[in-house]
Amino acid sequence: MSKTTRREFVKTGAKAAAAAAAFRYNVHAKILGANDRINIGCIGLGGRGSGVMRWAMQVGSSTRPAQIVAVCDVYRKRLNKAQEASKAEFATLDYREVVARKDVDAVIIATPDHWHAPIAIEAMKSGKDVYCEKPMTRTVEEAKKFYEAAKATNRVVQIGSQTTSSDQWWKARKAIEDGMIGQLLMSQGSYHRNSIEGEWNYTIEPNAGPQGKGEDFLDWKMWLGNAPSRPFSAERFFRFRKYWDYSGGIATDLFYHVVAPLNLCWGEAQFPHKVMASGGTYVFKDGREVPDTFHLIAEFPKGHSLVLSSSMANSQHIPGLIRGHEGTIMMVPQGAFEGRVDHITVTAERIARKKFVEKWGSEEVKLMTEKREDHMENFLRCVKTREKTVLDPLTAYKAMTTIGMSVQSYREGRVLYFNEATQRVTDKPVELQARS
Repeated sequence: MSKTTRREFVKTGAKAAAAAAAFRYNVHAKILGANDRINIGCIGLGGRGSGVMRWAMQVGSSTRPAQIVAVCDVYRKRLNKAQEASKAEFATLDYREVVARKDVDAVIIATPDHWHAPIAIEAMKSGKDVYCEKPMTRTVEEAKKFYEAAKATNRVVQIGSQTTSSDQWWKARKAIEDGMIGQLLMSQGSYHRNSIEGEWNYTIEPNAGPQGKGEDFLDWKMWLGNAPSRPFSAERFFRFRKYWDYSGGIATDLFYHVVAPLNLCWGEAQFPHKVMASGGTYVFKDGREVPDTFHLIAEFPKGHSLVLSSSMANSQHIPGLIRGHEGTIMMVPQGAFEGRVDHITVTAERIARKKFVEKWGSEEVKLMTEKREDHMENFLRCVKTREKTVLDPLTAYKAMTTIGMSVQSYREGRVLYFNEATQRVTDKPVELQARS
């Protein structure tokens, strides 16, 4: 061999080894038979995590055989309660011990947002399927890594925006595919709340902390993970959604419930082309970093836009609908995107009324929804069948790109763009990047 050829040979060998390593992770994943019970490990057992655990137990004891065999939380009090409720044989403060167990087939992740990607990626590399609570991740870059790991390891992944398993989004998708509203122009939605305490001021347990004894012990260093190092703060632990280090505030907590189902409605999930955001902390001036009022506008390459509004200081929603040139789909008149509705309504625009009536029978058509398997049933069934879940990693990644870019836009005070070819967020439109 010449020196050049040998060098190329070494490079090729290194690339081949790296590719092989990427797909080596699921070698030890157990192949489940039709009658096998799925063994689940639950990681993160606060209010939402314990609720999802109980949901998995209920589904696992009825329609999709499954059981909780391991539980994990950095706060011992929560851990003890979860083990008692689930009868799990194994409990730990360290998620890595759950991920390493060979008897765990799938994990449920319901930690704060900043831990979603690291735990999910490690679990998938260890041959585990993943049910991860929304949002998919905290940032766009984390979502990209999450998606790439899911693709490389071929694991089943469900992102826990439960509303996406409701039928209204699929009926709207069919209506758009059938041409009922003509060219898609704009989707709109909101998520408004109002409470005396202000959103996310969850109860603080005064004895919890790294110096706590017995069930009051809390592993603060583990909880921080890759977030900036800080002295223990009960405020940050119990009310993490108020701080940028662990959450994207309204965008990641609430708008994911809007952006994810709309991506299903559009037929093919889409990356945004351009995203901008605004808002501020107008009422709850309690030291929080995230705004109490937040607005998002996104544009998509196929020629339509998304407009979302939200405030934690006023509870009146904007109707959730999709506008087309020839018609409008009303999905949630009161604006609450979570939960099931019994019908959606398609109304003709005046310019297309005659054609609409000739084809559909009237100027306004009610499309009745049907019962579908719920989100957990769908996940557990797909663990067995290896089918794609309702909110699969690619759809979730595309939704997270819009969400993550809106947070970045707000924090940086500028319009942002997404280059789909390079999978990168930038401050310049794609066409300008091509010229430079």
